[in-house]
Amino acid sequence: MNNMLPLIRNECLKIIKKKRFYVILLILIVLVPMFTYAQMRSAERSRDKFNSDWRLEIQQQIIDNQNSLGSDRIPEEWKTYRRIFVQQLQYYLHHDVNPNEPSGVTFTREFMDNSVTLFIPLLIMAVASDLVSAERTTGTIKMLLTRPVKRWKVLFSKMAALLMFVSLIVLSTFVISYLISGLAFGYKGFNIPVFTGFKISGDSVDMSTVHAVPQWKYMLMQGGLVWFVSVIVALLAFMISVLVRSTAASIVVMMAALIAGSILTNMASAWTTAKYLFMVNLGLTGYLSGTPAPIEGMSLSFSMAVLAVWGAASVIISFAVFTKRDILN
Repeated sequence: MNNMLPLIRNECLKIIKKKRFYVILLILIVLVPMFTYAQMRSAERSRDKFNSDWRLEIQQQIIDNQNSLGSDRIPEEWKTYRRIFVQQLQYYLHHDVNPNEPSGVTFTREFMDNSVTLFIPLLIMAVASDLVSAERTTGTIKMLLTRPVKRWKVLFSKMAALLMFVSLIVLSTFVISYLISGLAFGYKGFNIPVFTGFKISGDSVDMSTVHAVPQWKYMLMQGGLVWFVSVIVALLAFMISVLVRSTAASIVVMMAALIAGSILTNMASAWTTAKYLFMVNLGLTGYLSGTPAPIEGMSLSFSMAVLAVWGAASVIISFAVFTKRDILN
């Protein structure tokens, strides 16, 4: 273990020197204020339209969604989602809880929900996709492997450094979102009740297990799921970096997979086998909020199990290929 720490520290320094992490922070600092401003303008319009009465706003959302169910132009899958959404809105209204009460905490929660399937994985990919392929392109991997250190230790040090930065990226996203959005919406909201535990069956919602939790507790659960998704994406990108010699090819492969996943999530309801693809299972936080699964039969435990299998397989393949491939030639 003693000889592993210098290797991990060396890999961390390499990531820092590439300045990718600083670029990620810059992206967050630039984009989060834009999203905050858009949300603030939307909240102002709703407040003016409904005279600051959130109940009227929720009632109007219920009416709009119910009216849309009679349209032949809306796909049946969207109608199912809207029926579920109406039931959830009615539950919030019945319990006198505003699900959209503006605050820095609420904005952060919603931002993480919307970012978990594509935005955060893309940030992770910026660090993970070239950890090995870049060194093979520049030839520094040859010098590294001539040292009296076993190959698996070299790869493990890279993976350990990657997971440290994955955790840092997820934490930074939470903190930057909260600090910037709090300037517009205030920093309170940690104790606002959020309902979770919705059980969805077909186009109906079982409310028997629904319970309220403070928003801070909800965000801890959400953060754990976001971190788990980020780790799996990082491990898969790491595997691609081991398998592919070109950094550009490694980035393109992962980006194509993530974008394809966001498309499949909206279109794969009839293709049940797609539920075993990692890209379709990235939206873990949706199970907390009661968002319908993209494919019937999926659940939080199912999606986590599928992602865990993909993550374990990527680690096994990465070490098997890296330790046996003739990288020096």
